Amino acid sequence: MPLKLIPPRKSPFWSVRGTYLGVYVDRSTKAGKRAVAAKVLKQWEREIECGEFTERGEQTFAGAAAAYMTAGGERIYLRRLLEHFGEKPLKQIDQAEIDAAAIAIYPLASPATRNRQVYTPMSAILRHVGHKLDLRRPKGSGGNKQTAWLWPEQAFRLFDEAEKLDNRFAVLLIVLCYTGLRLSEALGMTWDKVRLQDAFAYIPDTKNDEPRAVFLPPVVVAALANLGGDDTGRVFPFRKSGHLYHLLRAAASKAEVELPERSAFHLFRHTYATWMRREAGLDTKGLVATGAWKDRKSADRYEHVIVSEEAQKAMLLPVRIKANGG
Repeated sequence: MPLKLIPPRKSPFWSVRGTYLGVYVDRSTKAGKRAVAAKVLKQWEREIECGEFTERGEQTFAGAAAAYMTAGGERIYLRRLLEHFGEKPLKQIDQAEIDAAAIAIYPLASPATRNRQVYTPMSAILRHVGHKLDLRRPKGSGGNKQTAWLWPEQAFRLFDEAEKLDNRFAVLLIVLCYTGLRLSEALGMTWDKVRLQDAFAYIPDTKNDEPRAVFLPPVVVAALANLGGDDTGRVFPFRKSGHLYHLLRAAASKAEVELPERSAFHLFRHTYATWMRREAGLDTKGLVATGAWKDRKSADRYEHVIVSEEAQKAMLLPVRIKANGG
């Protein structure tokens, strides 16, 4: 039956009932006049034709994104996604829709960028509202494994310059460098889950969706103690924002430290892993055991920072010795 106007009965409003292009409708127009209700019917027909009709009570992307942000979800890349999907029903968002969105929103971006700024937040939003979608990431989304790190003297200069800008920011960098925490994990730290007397911090929410107990080396304990935490609230007042990245660039410039492209704060996580291998003698299995990495595949990127015993056998190679005066 095509869409038809149903006169008011128990309600003072006209209703629309019927099927149009395979979409069944049984809904009040919220209009008491027939002429207005007829316009609503025509509007719904146009929305159905364009695939934009939303059934009553149906969850939309905008609603799902709002719920995700209200729950504390990261919102840094959501503006463009909201502009693209808007009130589109979630049931209409599938792999093909997300693939098309990634290309439309970031036509010149690399697969890694599209993965970070489209696929990852889309997956988080859909998972948060219980919308199951086995989302496949774009080929090459892993990007190039960048494992640049800081030598100790570079890190120390950077800490010094950061302290001149903001002492709390300097402490944040020290925490990142000596714990391997991701930026979001460090920014989410709260004083009630930090025990300086036990050199311990507890991170309930990590990227791997697994809680992590974190050891705080003496240098971190001393730095945090200087902040004078009051056992309540967040340890750091910062949020992931342009201001925070500006502070890092400013400190790096003053310290004459070149930040690798697209690495930013993750540079300190790489530094932690490198120092743990080079200075503390951990192997890949040991890095995983720290809890900072979920598996060997995630941690084996740091194997190249150590010269292997086999490579050091080059010391045994024959060397031509010149005779005196020859």
